[in-house]
Amino acid sequence: MVDYHASNSQASSGGPANYMDPREQENDWDRDLLLDPAWEKQQRKTFTAWCNSHLRKAGTQIENIEEDFRDGLKLMLLLEVISGERLPKPERGKMRVHKINNVNKALDYIAGKGVKLVSIGAEEIVDGNAKMTLGMIWTIILRFAIQDISVEETSAKEGLLLWCQRKTAPYKNVNVQNFHISWKDGLAFNALIHRHRPELIDYDKLRKDDPLTNLNNAFEVAEKYLDIPKMMDAEDIVNTARPDEKAIMTYVSSFYHAFSGAQKAETAANRICKVLAVNQENEHLMEDYEKLASDLLDWIRRTIPWLENRAPEKTMAEMQQKLEDFRGYRRVHKPPKVQEKCQLEINFNTLQTKLRLSNRPAFMPSEGRMVSDINGSWHNLEGAEKGYEEWMLNEIRRLERLDHLAEKFRQKATIHESWTDGKEAMLTQKDYETASLSEVKALLRKHEAFESDLAAHQDRVEQIAAIAQELNELDYYDSPSVNARCQKICEQWDALGSLTQSRRESLERTEKQLESIDELYLEYAKRAAPFNNWMEGAMEDLQDMFIVHNIEEIQGLITAHEQFKSTLPEANKEREAIQAIQAEVQKIAQYNGIKLSGGNPYTTITPKSIDNKWDKVEQLVPQRDQALQEELAKQQSNDHLRRKFATQANIVGPWIQTKMEEIGRISIEMNGTLEDQLVNLREYEQSIIEYKPNIDQLEGDHQLIQEALIFDNKYTAYTMEHLRVGWEQLLTTIARTINEIENQILTRDAKGISQEQLHEYRTSFNHFDKDHSGGLMAEEFKACLISLGYDVENNKTALDFLLGDAEFARIMGIVDPNNSGVVTFQAFIDFMSRETTDTDTADQVIASFKILAADKNFIMAEELRRELPPDQAEYCIARMAPYSGPDAKPGALDYMSFSTALYGESDL
Repeated sequence: MVDYHASNSQASSGGPANYMDPREQENDWDRDLLLDPAWEKQQRKTFTAWCNSHLRKAGTQIENIEEDFRDGLKLMLLLEVISGERLPKPERGKMRVHKINNVNKALDYIAGKGVKLVSIGAEEIVDGNAKMTLGMIWTIILRFAIQDISVEETSAKEGLLLWCQRKTAPYKNVNVQNFHISWKDGLAFNALIHRHRPELIDYDKLRKDDPLTNLNNAFEVAEKYLDIPKMMDAEDIVNTARPDEKAIMTYVSSFYHAFSGAQKAETAANRICKVLAVNQENEHLMEDYEKLASDLLDWIRRTIPWLENRAPEKTMAEMQQKLEDFRGYRRVHKPPKVQEKCQLEINFNTLQTKLRLSNRPAFMPSEGRMVSDINGSWHNLEGAEKGYEEWMLNEIRRLERLDHLAEKFRQKATIHESWTDGKEAMLTQKDYETASLSEVKALLRKHEAFESDLAAHQDRVEQIAAIAQELNELDYYDSPSVNARCQKICEQWDALGSLTQSRRESLERTEKQLESIDELYLEYAKRAAPFNNWMEGAMEDLQDMFIVHNIEEIQGLITAHEQFKSTLPEANKEREAIQAIQAEVQKIAQYNGIKLSGGNPYTTITPKSIDNKWDKVEQLVPQRDQALQEELAKQQSNDHLRRKFATQANIVGPWIQTKMEEIGRISIEMNGTLEDQLVNLREYEQSIIEYKPNIDQLEGDHQLIQEALIFDNKYTAYTMEHLRVGWEQLLTTIARTINEIENQILTRDAKGISQEQLHEYRTSFNHFDKDHSGGLMAEEFKACLISLGYDVENNKTALDFLLGDAEFARIMGIVDPNNSGVVTFQAFIDFMSRETTDTDTADQVIASFKILAADKNFIMAEELRRELPPDQAEYCIARMAPYSGPDAKPGALDYMSFSTALYGESDL
């Protein structure tokens, strides 16, 4: 800077600066006002203080405003300080001409800034004309302190006044209308300070009737804390009817400039806070999505192994408990997870919409937590469910069959063991050694009858062995005991065969010596044995257990039973014939005087036992009738359950399909505003929810069917599993459709799209969505843009623009970032509105940080903590990388890379 203190010589008179018509200069000063001594005093003090507030930056000051500027040196220095520019080198002489030349250089500089000086010449300043000097300083103040003030497209005096009015509007007893009377009570000065630095002034303690205290308080606080020198005396303002306007404006402009930096910083901080708030909210939504997705996937991963556990149980009761546990899972545990899955998809779509609206990159969940991953896991879960239920039902059928076979085995084994009891002892006795011929013959015939009886029991033994084999093949849990019992029966049977053969050989050897035989006894024995076996078989069949699964099977058993009953008259005739043989024996014995000893020597089957067994058969027949009729009633009841379920299922299934199709139509039709559509959809959703009792009724009917062990239903093609999946898809689809409308409203409001524009977009989109899939292929999307007359930069038509492959590829990269080949309606309206939307950008955020950093390329942590709320300041500090530029200093943070990272333009 040039040393302006060295030259004080007088110079000869120089020419005056250019003049202008006072009517042409808005900020001209009124010379007549200077005639008022009070105003002149106020201006002299104010202007002197204003000049010194700048000159002290150069290490000097003035004492007398009209004297200290006479040589032009400090005047040139003042202009150089306030403008930041160099003026021509001053002349070093002390003559009047040198002084005039220096003042002229200052006046020429002022004129060069577009200021037309009126009636102000260098000679008057050199001569110490106070009025002209004050006028010159006022001109400088106007040009360099007030002229550039602009608030809401006003400038200079009006701008400064509007700024004061806006800042003091909330304060009681303050009404700034001018730059004189409005400031007399001092409250306006205090309000300005309190508005920007509330900690410096307790405004509520100030009184309107104490202007001296108010003014002195404001002036002292401004000088002490704001570096604004005291430019006026409180007494001069209070004791003047109308304070000097120029002095007040000068003083107030110092407040404006003192606070303008804070105002810029506040604006910058507000912008940054807004951006950070959006980012923090989005991060919170991302965290919520990640947690919900993780919890749902964990639940699926825990549930699938349970559903894939196919360890069989030993008893029907244990398998029934497994089935009941599975029903509990279906009724209680799974429905909330279905809702969580639907809500997860809705949250994901809403988050992506908010990211697009805030000009942020799309959210990519962590690996394995994409919506597609969750859908895949859910599909695996449902597959495991289906397999688990089918396995349980098959196991129940197997156990039912096993229980039936095991009981049948025990019954037949018990009957057989009862028949074989004592047979070994009979076959090993030596009674024929001391018997007479007739007795031996009788023993032989008896043995023949036994062999016949033994042969008749062969089928039962084979049945017992077959049942045991089937139990083994079906993995019956008590197979060892069954096998042991079967083995014992078979071994005993083989032993009986060997003993029978041995006894026959002994009897045949003796038979050669015996010849008499009682033919009647023999005939009786021969006919009684098969008839007795027939009755035993009949009793066994009448008591045989049965298992059926439908009406046709039980009707088959009833028919067979009726056929059996039709043979009873013929069997009764055979019984009467056998009893007649015994009666004939008695008759012959009586007629010939023969004394019979004991019973029939050829058989142990007595007439009484035949009658008893016949009576038993006659008792079992009606019991069998009753059992078959009861089973028929049960199967008829089961058939009723099938019909009841089928009737409801055949209504619910088509209803669900119809509703799915209606939702598809609703999603592409446009009836009314989005709000109207949202209301209609929610009413539609409520009507669907109100249909839930029909699903619950079906679940109840299905449970009755399963409890009745019904495994087929010829009356309907719908299964409960199919209807459950359809119902869950219906609820999910209506929820997704509502969420899409909500996102469209969110987009419309954020993007400023009118209802007419949105209607136009939807109409065009639907026109090219030929298959109503809700998405456009690339060529369809191109045609849709052309139909809307989409206009792009450089006034190209949509057709011209879209013919460029590279440009269209860029657009597809925006609307289809995942390269799916399909453009959704949401992505379409985002693209149509993004060019005209006023959203914050990375450049705007960088500019805001630059203001807070006082134009540095980096920012310090303490600056962030000073300018931003605590949580947002710490948010930035934790995420900003250290600054590594050439002007870096310890602790410097890189706000530029942080800002671009917020918008996905680079990695932080």
